[in-house]
Amino acid sequence: MSNQVRSVVVKLAQLSMFVAIAGAAGCGGGGPGSISTSGGTTTTGGATSSAGTTVATGGSISTSGGTTGGSISTSGGTTGGAGTGGGPVFAGSSGGVPGSIGTAGAGGGGGRPVVDAAADQSAEVASVADAAPPANDAPADVSLAVDAEADLPPADAQVLQGVFVPTGSMTVGRSDCTATLLGNGMVLFAGGSQSIQRFTSAELYDPVTGKFTTTGSMTTARSGHTATLLQNGKVLIVGGTSGASTILASAELYDPVTGTFAATVSMTAARLNHTATSLPNGKVLIAGGQYYTGAYWQSLDSVDLYDPSAGTFAPTGTMTVGQSNHTATLLQNGRVLIVGGHLPTDGAELYDPVAGTFAATGKPTLGEPKHTATLLGNGMVLITGGLTWVSQAFPNDKRAELYDPIAGTFTATGSMTTMRGGPAVALLSDGKVLVAGGGTYYDKSAELYDPSTGTFTATGSLNVVRMRPSPTATLLGNGRVLVVGGDSDVGSAELYQ
Repeated sequence: MSNQVRSVVVKLAQLSMFVAIAGAAGCGGGGPGSISTSGGTTTTGGATSSAGTTVATGGSISTSGGTTGGSISTSGGTTGGAGTGGGPVFAGSSGGVPGSIGTAGAGGGGGRPVVDAAADQSAEVASVADAAPPANDAPADVSLAVDAEADLPPADAQVLQGVFVPTGSMTVGRSDCTATLLGNGMVLFAGGSQSIQRFTSAELYDPVTGKFTTTGSMTTARSGHTATLLQNGKVLIVGGTSGASTILASAELYDPVTGTFAATVSMTAARLNHTATSLPNGKVLIAGGQYYTGAYWQSLDSVDLYDPSAGTFAPTGTMTVGQSNHTATLLQNGRVLIVGGHLPTDGAELYDPVAGTFAATGKPTLGEPKHTATLLGNGMVLITGGLTWVSQAFPNDKRAELYDPIAGTFTATGSMTTMRGGPAVALLSDGKVLVAGGGTYYDKSAELYDPSTGTFTATGSLNVVRMRPSPTATLLGNGRVLVVGGDSDVGSAELYQ
């Protein structure tokens, strides 16, 4: 071990500090490792500080730049991983020799060390220094440029986990807009409304810069529409309303390469509050919705199938009952689960894309307007909350249930911590489900559903109240969740991490 390396380790021991890594914030983000006296474990997910750096909790030490894993351990470290963070970083070698500092692990550039006090670790760090080999045994190519006291963050710097942090704001506040994750990692927000005004405008969120920028405008102003990413990378926009009781049958395509929208053929029926589901064969199932007869609102039982290769809409089957404000979930077996959004008595049904038909399945106890449906990693579907079906003005339920596609049944699971209708919902990379907003006035709460325990637990709160019309939640490529919208005056955005 070189004298320079030894002096740094001893100095850290004297300071009784952990060494963590603060890598530059970016699209991937670095997952933290740990400093452990018993092997340690590697946890996932970095966090963003107010300075815009990703802080790895108990990060590993590496002689080759930042990593996302590894540990210093007196009884065998964990495997170091490649990362996006940087600065001088150390990575524990796989199954490291007890009492040794491993040099395995790849890293990135930039960043700086972050030091957190932890007096109870000083003895273990010191023991690493004591167990180090003579200086002349150190590899000739090992070089460090670490100053344990220079370039440190403020003393109150924290690692943030399970929290919402602000990011850039939209160019205009939107409710009832759509959010679509594109193949290039950006998120397209299209249309929406403020009060009685409907928008043709659209914008893109860039996870790398954390900013929103305008893109081309739609050919028609609309809100309450759907946006579906096609296998060719384009986005299909269909239906919605352009104002008052004007319901749209028109459709258009967004091309992310040119940043423009172009009209395409119309659906066979005008639809508002319908669903659009991308099927494994590349086609899009457009189901139900509502239209205004001139005297009352009517829910539709008709269904359109969009074929991107032909650029056409064609009828396919008929639902067993007219639906609007419902949910449609693509199951792992390729079928689509439709859960009623008018009354729970509307039940549920399955669409078979091979036969092109619908058939009733199970009987949910939930199914109010603006409930949510999320496909879990185990193949089941989580149904949560909803609004009062008469006025659709207030959240009506905190219950939740699971649909089992094998048994074709609905069963109760743990309840949410509060009633919610139309919340922002996202399946996280760890298999849990984030449910945020959609509560009563002044409620900024959020919670996580754990499929392994069947329970909801509170997590960090939103920075602003986000009620119906539904806010959006989009899982980004870096594992964070972008939450946008809600009430028509909410143009802000935030990230859950």
